[in-house]
Amino acid sequence: MIELVAEKEQGRDEEGEKEEDGKKEEEEEEEEEEEEQQQQQQQQQQQQEEQEEQEEQEEQKKEEEEKEEEEKEQEEQGEEKIE
Repeated sequence: MIELVAEKEQGRDEEGEKEEDGKKEEEEEEEEEEEEQQQQQQQQQQQQEEQEEQEEQEEQKKEEEEKEEEEKEQEEQGEEKIE
């Protein structure tokens, strides 16, 4: 009889450990998923910032080119007046 009781208790302990292990695994998986989501968000944010920065640089470049074009046109017009 004592052996049966001991076996039952051992069985309960093992089940309890399995439940705890299962909970730990679930928690670890959830943490990993959260970390992955955070990393993805950071990457997306970084890509978006880089894209915005690139667009700003292109915009500045266009503005500078337009200014240069205007200056060239003014110079050419000035030369025409002198002639």
